[in-house]
Amino acid sequence: MSFATTYFRILSAERLKMGKSPVWLLILLSPLIALLIGLLSTPSGNWRVLMTTMVFLHGLLLLPILTGVFTSFVCRFEHAGGGWKQMLVLPLTRTGVYAGKLTIVLLLLAGTQLLLLGSILLAGQLQGLTAPVPWGFLAEKLLLGLFACLPLAALQMFVSLVWSSFAAPLALNFALTVPNILIVNSVTFGPYYPWAQPMILMTPMEGEGFGAYNVPLETMLTVVGGSAVLFMLIGVLYFRKKEI
Repeated sequence: MSFATTYFRILSAERLKMGKSPVWLLILLSPLIALLIGLLSTPSGNWRVLMTTMVFLHGLLLLPILTGVFTSFVCRFEHAGGGWKQMLVLPLTRTGVYAGKLTIVLLLLAGTQLLLLGSILLAGQLQGLTAPVPWGFLAEKLLLGLFACLPLAALQMFVSLVWSSFAAPLALNFALTVPNILIVNSVTFGPYYPWAQPMILMTPMEGEGFGAYNVPLETMLTVVGGSAVLFMLIGVLYFRKKEI
């Protein structure tokens, strides 16, 4: 069976699994918390300030944690009861299976980012912001945050494939997310730490760059894109050689 056929079959199968599980409701969690933060914050009259306030906790902790939850979930059923054996005895390409599952994770994260946009717009309306909505700015930052999740999702997918336990990858992801509080402000480690990259790309500070150290956008995109390709290649190669 071709890659494309496998890919779309996996997407269809995962969609049915989502319909039977409440895990997709987790995409509501972070946007709702961000909305609460926005409503409780001091009105600034500025869309950019409001967005920065609302995405702080989202990018720092919640989005990386959700990435780990979603990747663990899409592998959970196959780890249970010999699901991988049942799936891979079918004429499916392993690369297509991997790509399909990673796409589902990214779609869930995209849904989270889209709902976050709705939270920002609602908070701004309730705060009485009269300035025009900076659609380009909001879309750019939310898309950059989604792009920054790609290497993290690929890395977490690899971990979830290696460990059959559902809880172990989640515990590891949580343990590596918490240090964001310190690492995100590190000139040396922040831009290269996958768990910190969503926060850095979504919350530009003063100047042309990102974070407290003005890392150029081109550098961040190169680091994130390069690490995403590397982690995906590692995951695909491991999965193709993995004995089921």
